[in-house]
Amino acid sequence: MKMLPIDKRYVWPAAGLERVPDWAYTSQEIYDREVERIFHGPTWNYVGLDAEVPDAGDFVRSYVGPTPVVMVRDEEGEINVFENRCSHRAAEFCRELRGNTDEFVCPYHQWSYDLKGNLSGVPFRRGVNGEGGMGPDFRPENHGVKKLHVTRHNGAVFASFSDAVEPLEDYLGEEMLSDFEAVFSGRKLRVLGHYRHTLSGNWKLYPENLKDPYHATLLHTFLVTFGLLVAGNKSAMIVDPKGRHSTMASAKSDGTAVSEENKAEMRAYRDGLALADPRLMDFIPEFDSPWSVTMQVVWPGLIVQREMNTLGVRQIVPNGPNEFTMVWTMFGYEDDDEEMTRHRLRQGNLMGPAGFLGLEDNEAIKFVQDGMLNSTGGEHLVVLDPKVPAGTSNTLISEAAIRAMYKHWRQEMGL
Repeated sequence: MKMLPIDKRYVWPAAGLERVPDWAYTSQEIYDREVERIFHGPTWNYVGLDAEVPDAGDFVRSYVGPTPVVMVRDEEGEINVFENRCSHRAAEFCRELRGNTDEFVCPYHQWSYDLKGNLSGVPFRRGVNGEGGMGPDFRPENHGVKKLHVTRHNGAVFASFSDAVEPLEDYLGEEMLSDFEAVFSGRKLRVLGHYRHTLSGNWKLYPENLKDPYHATLLHTFLVTFGLLVAGNKSAMIVDPKGRHSTMASAKSDGTAVSEENKAEMRAYRDGLALADPRLMDFIPEFDSPWSVTMQVVWPGLIVQREMNTLGVRQIVPNGPNEFTMVWTMFGYEDDDEEMTRHRLRQGNLMGPAGFLGLEDNEAIKFVQDGMLNSTGGEHLVVLDPKVPAGTSNTLISEAAIRAMYKHWRQEMGL
């Protein structure tokens, strides 16, 4: 029986961007199309930091979407990214998260690759005693691993499978590039540590979460009680013209700007809650930005986190339609003094899998995925702030950035 085309089988709700269908989050077929058209399409995917591979031979095991790759610095100082898949029998030849090496050797049959991904050795290529081995037409230069396009910007490294991807500066656009360069300004980075954890939810729920300032005013006790992102603050939800990238921004207040009316709307607000060590919430101005808090989404899988003085990147690694892994890298700058490094580390307790601002999101994402998998709804509402159909909004009580993301997603997916 002939199957209907995918756009006839997966039909977007007639209400348009004000509804999102559950199949966008739960279908294996939709997920496979996302890998092909988005992660392996004309997008720049964050793979690591320059500072993680300072010396020749330094490598990091990373991902482009779900696809395992290796980021490595070669003898000439260039950074190369290639698939972590042996060209012989497809084994993931790099098994360590990070390290230093002269070559990569597949553990299965010991085929080896240089730091540029070229095949450099095949055991028993000529066979033994004139028998076996590879045929006379075998050319090692035709059997290197798949190499990706690489670009770098002020310490951040991106890779793409696509020949058609635009330059990173054009990909981000002027406004998003400005927010990006508030963190990646050219100051040399110093890696402070890593986290990683796996969440039971579709990967798009994470960028959605950071395009959803409405939830931030309601879910997070720390955000609203200590004035980081709260109704009444100077704030914005900024979206690029294509709807793919965004920055959620807020200027920290002392909490006195929160009206009694707004406090009554926010169940997470805890009047009178105080910190044993108030230095946790200190903000030391150091950025060329009007904002003390920004969470930037670089489509499709990077979050740049600037929560006052704690800095980090979060890489989204999808594991299928219903699960993804978050890889966090926390950093500061090489010219930080010891006091600033300790401040960034102290403030880093806000973030990560069990951070004061992170654990609630992790649970909420699981609850949303469970709701879609186990109930009968079929679609859900994204209707707040109807005066802004899709894109930038000046109010936190808005879902216009989520609508912008799905406008772009539908174009990329052909749905």
